[in-house]
This record gives sequence, C-alpha cells and structure tokens, in this order.
Amino acid sequence: MGNCFGARSRSNTHPTSSASDATKVSSTPLHGSSDKCKLESLRTPRSEGWIDEQTLGVARPGSGMVVAVKKLKPEGFQGHKEWLSEVNYLGQLHHPNLVKLIGYCLDGDNRLLVYEYMSKGSLENHLFRRGAQPLPWATRIKVVTGAARGLAFLHESEQQVIYRDFKASNVLLDSDFNAKLSDFGLAKAGPTGDHTHVSTQVLGTQGYAAPEYLATGRLTSRCDVYSFGVVLLEVLTGRHAVDKTKSGMEQILVDWARPYLGDRRKLFLIMDTRLRGQYPHRAAYTAALLALQCIREAKVRPNMSEVLATLEQLPVARHSHSPSPSRSTTSTTHPMPNSSLTHNHHHSPLASPAGYSHGTSYSLQVET
Repeated sequence: MGNCFGARSRSNTHPTSSASDATKVSSTPLHGSSDKCKLESLRTPRSEGWIDEQTLGVARPGSGMVVAVKKLKPEGFQGHKEWLSEVNYLGQLHHPNLVKLIGYCLDGDNRLLVYEYMSKGSLENHLFRRGAQPLPWATRIKVVTGAARGLAFLHESEQQVIYRDFKASNVLLDSDFNAKLSDFGLAKAGPTGDHTHVSTQVLGTQGYAAPEYLATGRLTSRCDVYSFGVVLLEVLTGRHAVDKTKSGMEQILVDWARPYLGDRRKLFLIMDTRLRGQYPHRAAYTAALLALQCIREAKVRPNMSEVLATLEQLPVARHSHSPSPSRSTTSTTHPMPNSSLTHNHHHSPLASPAGYSHGTSYSLQVET
C-alpha cells in the first residue's frame, strides 16, 4: 500500500465531491513523530507530522509546521460521506474559529485528513479528564465565546451550514485557548428559499441533540443552539451531558440543571466546585439564563448571533470567598425521548495525541 498526502490547493477552487476525483492527490509520504506516517501503520485515528509551511511538502520531525493527521475508520458509505463532508466544508469555509484543513487523501479504503495541530486538545479533556487542571472562569468564557463565534459564522454564511454535532469534544483549543470547531462529518447545508427546515436522517450525539430533531428529523440552525446550550451547561457545572453513573434525573444534565438556572439564589448549587467560587456571580447568572434560553423549545431559542452578543458582554473577573456547598442530590426521574441508539464511533480530529479522547457519536433512530 502506498503512502499518500494531499495538500489542499491555495486557490479558491472548492474541493470536489466526487469520490473518483478525490483520489487525485500526490503520493508524498508524511513523516510522523518517529517514522514515515504510512497508511497501513496508523493504529489510531490521530497522529502528528511536520510539513514545510511554504511548499506544504514533508519536513523533518521537529521542524516546519506541526500538523495533525486523522485517519477515518472504514464504515461503509456513511464513513465516506462524512470524510467528503469534512473535505468540502473545511475546503470552502475559512474562519479563525474553524480548524484549518491542510490536506486530504483517499487511497482505497483509507481516508486521511490533515489539519493544523491544536496543542491544548479538546474542551472535553479540560473539563472532564481525570487530573486535568481546572479551567478558570475567564478561560471558560473565552472558549465558549470563540465556539459561539464559529457557529454564528456557519449559520450566517451565504449558504447556511448546520453543524449538527456540536459538543465539547469537537471544540479544540490552540496554545492560547482559542476555540476552533472541528469534525464536520455530520454538517449539513441549511434550508433555502421558503423552506424552514431540512428533513434528514437523525444523527448526532446523545445528550446534545435537540429534542424536536430527535422526534421529527427536521433540522434547523436552532438545533445547534440547543447543543450549544448543553455545552454551556457542561462548562458551568463541570458535568457531562449524559452521566450513566448518576441515577434518575441526574443522568441527563439538561433535566438536572434546568430547575436551578433561573434562580439566582440556587445557581451556586450546580456550579462546578472546581472553580472554588472564583467567578463573577452576576456573569454566571447571565450565562445560566443564556443556557436556559438555548435549551427551551425551538421557536423561542435565540439565534447564535444573539448568543454571541450576550457572551461578548460577560465580565470575566473572578470573585473569591464565594460559598461552594455540596450539590443537591435530590432526584426525580424524567423519561428520555423515545429513540434507539446505534453506536457510530465518530472521532474529533486534531487534539494532542496525549490528550486524545475517543468520543462516541450515535445514529439516533426515532421509533414510530
């Protein structure tokens, strides 16, 4: 099997959506951290490599520009569609809060994507990985604001793009904790003309997908707003969107947090204890109200531009000596939407291999 690295053209030509045309890439090998990054030798979805910044050719390890190489696992036609989606969208869309696609390759059943390297890994790792240094309030707001800016750009593009899989593992961070959206495999073009939604197969990740989308398969930009609200809750509370180790209502973050979000006096009960009370209370309450608005029914949710405007006005100064009592353990069982889950391992690229987290996406098949 040959080595393969395809550098994206610097012209404005859009990447092809044809599988046959997509194979027209160079056969230059990409050097990994210790040896040539051969297709057959990649054992994980992600590894490091180096390229020359001017020519985009191979550079010696430790010199040139470090890049991340993602190998998609063969998953039949759906896996190929997701690879093409990433090539097409990231080949056309350019924004400081979207990860940069540098190259792509298709060789038989092997598909590679080459991106800029994001040294701080994913937001998910910083929030949940055991032993990770807790993110301070100012950094958390910086990250969610950057992510909101990326989503707003997608929604306001000439041809609207619905991200459809917004979650903490898909928010990657550079050395300065600037957030960039990655993994466009499930992205979908938004409605055009008089259409209000796009009808499509229900795909996404449990705990983040909007309930109306799960129930009907009707996709709108407000579905991304819901997912953003869930991630904002994760940032505020330090808890996973879904936590099977909890019982009853506490398993689902949205159900557990909702009663506290509109109550200024009770909000501290669900705030991440790792913040140790070091956050502006008024700003935290504003962020909580924003999260509450994002997870409300679709017709009353704000759009991402409104979400971004609110976040950009939040103060980031930290207050100390705030109470941080133990969290409420009261539980009430709330039923989940009636859907069956089929595991589909759909990984976010680019994070540091040392901080790599194997996120799991799902194909959510709504039962009728």
